Amino acid sequence: MGGRGRDSEQFARLIRDHAGIVRKVAAAYARDPHDRADLMQDILANLWASWPRYDDARPFPTWMYRVALNVALSHVRSVYRERRVMTPLTSDHDAVAAKNADHEANQALGALQSAMARFDPLNRAVLLLYLDERSHREIGEIVGLGESTVGTRIDRIKQKLRRELA
Repeated sequence: MGGRGRDSEQFARLIRDHAGIVRKVAAAYARDPHDRADLMQDILANLWASWPRYDDARPFPTWMYRVALNVALSHVRSVYRERRVMTPLTSDHDAVAAKNADHEANQALGALQSAMARFDPLNRAVLLLYLDERSHREIGEIVGLGESTVGTRIDRIKQKLRRELA
Protein backbone atom coordinates (compact mmCIF):
# COMPACT_ATOMS: atom_id res chain seq x y z
CA MET A 1 0.00 0.00 0.00
CA GLY A 2 2.80 2.44 0.82
CA GLY A 3 2.54 5.71 2.71
CA ARG A 4 0.59 7.65 0.08
CA GLY A 5 -2.56 5.53 0.14
CA ARG A 6 -2.96 5.79 3.87
CA ASP A 7 -5.52 7.96 5.54
CA SER A 8 -6.60 8.86 9.03
CA GLU A 9 -9.67 6.58 8.87
CA GLN A 10 -7.52 3.53 8.19
CA PHE A 11 -5.17 4.51 11.00
CA ALA A 12 -8.07 5.04 13.42
CA ARG A 13 -9.59 1.66 12.51
CA LEU A 14 -6.29 -0.17 13.07
CA ILE A 15 -5.71 1.64 16.37
CA ARG A 16 -9.25 0.76 17.50
CA ASP A 17 -8.72 -2.88 16.51
CA HIS A 18 -5.45 -3.11 18.45
CA ALA A 19 -6.01 -0.59 21.29
CA GLY A 20 -5.19 -3.25 23.87
CA ILE A 21 -1.54 -3.08 22.85
CA VAL A 22 -1.29 0.58 23.84
CA ARG A 23 -3.07 -0.08 27.15
CA LYS A 24 -0.88 -3.09 27.98
CA VAL A 25 2.38 -1.32 27.23
CA ALA A 26 1.38 1.80 29.16
CA ALA A 27 0.22 -0.35 32.08
CA ALA A 28 3.55 -2.18 32.17
CA TYR A 29 5.64 1.00 32.22
CA ALA A 30 3.68 3.68 34.09
CA ARG A 31 2.61 3.49 37.71
CA ASP A 32 0.32 6.45 38.16
CA PRO A 33 -2.99 6.62 36.23
CA HIS A 34 -2.11 10.12 34.99
CA ASP A 35 1.33 8.94 33.87
CA ARG A 36 -0.33 5.97 32.11
CA ALA A 37 -2.69 8.33 30.30
CA ASP A 38 0.21 10.58 29.29
CA LEU A 39 2.23 7.59 28.11
CA MET A 40 -0.73 6.28 26.10
CA GLN A 41 -1.10 9.70 24.49
CA ASP A 42 2.64 9.78 23.68
CA ILE A 43 2.43 6.30 22.17
CA LEU A 44 -0.54 7.28 20.01
CA ALA A 45 1.19 10.48 18.89
CA ASN A 46 4.30 8.51 17.92
CA LEU A 47 2.21 5.91 16.10
CA TRP A 48 0.54 8.68 14.10
CA ALA A 49 3.87 10.37 13.34
CA SER A 50 5.33 7.02 12.23
CA TRP A 51 2.24 5.97 10.26
CA PRO A 52 3.53 7.19 6.87
CA ARG A 53 6.60 4.96 7.29
CA TYR A 54 4.66 1.82 8.27
CA ASP A 55 5.53 -1.05 5.92
CA ASP A 56 2.32 -2.98 5.39
CA ALA A 57 4.33 -6.06 4.42
CA ARG A 58 4.77 -6.48 8.19
CA PRO A 59 1.94 -7.24 10.61
CA PHE A 60 0.42 -4.08 12.05
CA PRO A 61 0.43 -5.36 15.68
CA THR A 62 4.16 -6.11 15.46
CA TRP A 63 4.88 -2.60 14.22
CA MET A 64 2.53 -1.13 16.83
CA TYR A 65 4.26 -3.02 19.66
CA ARG A 66 7.67 -1.89 18.43
CA VAL A 67 6.68 1.80 18.39
CA ALA A 68 4.81 1.55 21.71
CA LEU A 69 7.69 -0.20 23.48
CA ASN A 70 10.25 2.27 22.13
CA VAL A 71 8.15 5.15 23.46
CA ALA A 72 7.66 3.38 26.80
CA LEU A 73 11.37 2.64 27.15
CA SER A 74 12.19 6.28 26.41
CA HIS A 75 9.61 7.23 29.04
CA VAL A 76 11.26 4.93 31.61
CA ARG A 77 14.69 6.39 30.83
CA SER A 78 13.41 9.95 31.22
CA VAL A 79 11.60 9.14 34.48
CA TYR A 80 14.73 7.42 35.76
CA ARG A 81 16.88 10.43 34.87
CA GLU A 82 14.40 12.78 36.54
CA ARG A 83 13.74 10.76 39.69
CA ARG A 84 16.74 8.41 39.75
CA VAL A 85 14.37 5.52 40.52
CA MET A 86 12.50 3.02 38.39
CA THR A 87 8.71 3.27 38.22
CA PRO A 88 7.11 0.05 39.51
CA LEU A 89 3.70 -1.25 38.58
CA THR A 90 0.90 -0.98 41.09
CA SER A 91 -0.99 -4.03 42.26
CA ASP A 92 -4.36 -2.32 41.76
CA HIS A 93 -3.70 -1.64 38.13
CA ASP A 94 -7.06 -1.45 36.35
CA ALA A 95 -6.01 -1.59 32.70
CA VAL A 96 -4.88 -5.20 32.87
CA ALA A 97 -7.23 -6.72 35.46
CA ALA A 98 -10.40 -8.31 34.17
CA LYS A 99 -13.62 -6.63 35.24
CA ASN A 100 -15.23 -9.72 36.75
CA ALA A 101 -12.17 -11.61 37.89
CA ASP A 102 -12.44 -13.45 41.16
CA HIS A 103 -10.40 -12.64 44.25
CA GLU A 104 -7.82 -15.41 43.62
CA ALA A 105 -7.29 -14.26 40.05
CA ASN A 106 -6.82 -10.68 41.25
CA GLN A 107 -4.27 -11.84 43.84
CA ALA A 108 -2.38 -13.84 41.20
CA LEU A 109 -2.45 -10.88 38.83
CA GLY A 110 -1.19 -8.59 41.58
CA ALA A 111 1.67 -10.98 42.34
CA LEU A 112 2.57 -11.19 38.65
CA GLN A 113 2.50 -7.40 38.27
CA SER A 114 4.66 -6.98 41.34
CA ALA A 115 7.19 -9.48 39.99
CA MET A 116 7.12 -7.82 36.55
CA ALA A 117 7.88 -4.46 38.13
CA ARG A 118 11.20 -5.84 39.36
CA PHE A 119 12.34 -6.79 35.85
CA ASP A 120 14.47 -4.42 33.82
CA PRO A 121 12.55 -2.68 31.01
CA LEU A 122 13.73 -5.04 28.25
CA ASN A 123 12.80 -8.21 30.16
CA ARG A 124 9.49 -6.60 31.09
CA ALA A 125 8.84 -6.05 27.36
CA VAL A 126 9.77 -9.66 26.55
CA LEU A 127 7.45 -10.93 29.30
CA LEU A 128 4.61 -8.66 28.19
CA LEU A 129 4.89 -9.94 24.61
CA TYR A 130 5.22 -13.55 25.78
CA LEU A 131 2.08 -13.20 27.90
CA ASP A 132 0.37 -11.78 24.81
CA GLU A 133 1.24 -15.10 23.09
CA ARG A 134 3.64 -13.60 20.53
CA SER A 135 6.11 -16.00 18.90
CA HIS A 136 9.79 -15.87 19.78
CA ARG A 137 10.48 -14.61 16.25
CA GLU A 138 7.93 -11.80 16.59
CA ILE A 139 9.18 -10.84 20.06
CA GLY A 140 12.70 -10.68 18.66
CA GLU A 141 11.57 -8.44 15.79
CA ILE A 142 9.80 -6.09 18.19
CA VAL A 143 12.54 -5.75 20.81
CA GLY A 144 15.55 -6.19 18.54
CA LEU A 145 16.85 -9.56 19.76
CA GLY A 146 17.57 -12.82 17.99
CA GLU A 147 14.98 -15.58 18.24
CA SER A 148 17.27 -17.87 20.29
CA THR A 149 18.13 -14.99 22.64
CA VAL A 150 14.41 -14.42 23.18
CA GLY A 151 13.96 -18.11 24.04
CA THR A 152 16.81 -17.95 26.55
CA ARG A 153 15.41 -14.77 28.13
CA ILE A 154 11.95 -16.30 28.41
CA ASP A 155 13.37 -19.40 30.12
CA ARG A 156 15.25 -17.21 32.63
CA ILE A 157 12.18 -15.03 33.20
CA LYS A 158 10.06 -18.13 33.87
CA GLN A 159 12.64 -19.44 36.35
CA LYS A 160 12.71 -16.10 38.16
CA LEU A 161 8.90 -15.93 38.23
CA ARG A 162 8.67 -19.48 39.63
CA ARG A 163 11.05 -18.53 42.43
CA GLU A 164 9.29 -15.27 43.21
CA LEU A 165 5.73 -16.58 42.94
CA ALA A 166 6.36 -19.86 44.80
